[in-house]
Amino acid sequence: MDISLETDDGARLSAQLFSPANAIGAALIVPAMGVPQRFYEPLARWLREQDFVVMTFDFRGMGKSKNAPLGAVLADIVTWARQDAAAALRTLSEHAHGVPITWIGHSLGGQIVPFVPNRRLATKIVTIATGSGYWRENSPALRRKVWLLWWALAPIATPLFGYFPGRRLGMVGDLPRGVIEQWRKWCLNPEYAVGAEGAEVRSLFASVDTPLTAFSFTDDEMMSAENVTSIHGFYTGAPKSMRRLTPSELGVRMVGHFGFFRPEMEYPLWRAHLYPELAQSASSLLASA
Repeated sequence: MDISLETDDGARLSAQLFSPANAIGAALIVPAMGVPQRFYEPLARWLREQDFVVMTFDFRGMGKSKNAPLGAVLADIVTWARQDAAAALRTLSEHAHGVPITWIGHSLGGQIVPFVPNRRLATKIVTIATGSGYWRENSPALRRKVWLLWWALAPIATPLFGYFPGRRLGMVGDLPRGVIEQWRKWCLNPEYAVGAEGAEVRSLFASVDTPLTAFSFTDDEMMSAENVTSIHGFYTGAPKSMRRLTPSELGVRMVGHFGFFRPEMEYPLWRAHLYPELAQSASSLLASA
């Protein structure tokens, strides 16, 4: 079901709600940088079949939430977290009717949890292919491309167009100016957002105490093992389970940065790895009620 979200600062966002007849849990799928919510629809539909209420959404300026020319969108990554993701989590909570909520964050979606003021509405965090983004720790193939992105394309094209024209350049996708500029600042710092933004953000990461499970993949073409270890190392207050998986042990040819969400991953990843995390969260909360 298509629904509209309203943020605290008055923005209107597009979202989809997938509701089963009798829910045992809920999940918010938080997208990666430049990825529209429709990419996550196969997983959302499957989770609904497993009796989970699921919400997908587009950050302002992205996908179906692009309500104005991108050059007019005044937002950075923190805006996406504090306003947009918070609105999605609040609305999902209203539709979840008390069942436990799992935050499923893909890449960027797993990085921004600390900035979300109502993050404790989620009783479990699952990150998928989430790493720090620090360019020197990126996979070797990506490192060569991001050098061009951060030192040439982004600084030149963004002021020229008023936004980052990633679609024309074949990189990431079109992004609001504030997003690409903040992301560049983070990716050039060895401690990513924590190093770029300072002590307050370090404290925000440390204050997250929700149980967290991280899934990463050895063939991720973007995030290296160092990226993954780095970002999750800032979640010092959260009980963590780190799951680094290889395509061979899953019985698939490749997973990469985006493969987790493809329909063919139902048996090797969704049933075998994701569902137990969500079901455990649901059963634990219901047992304590």
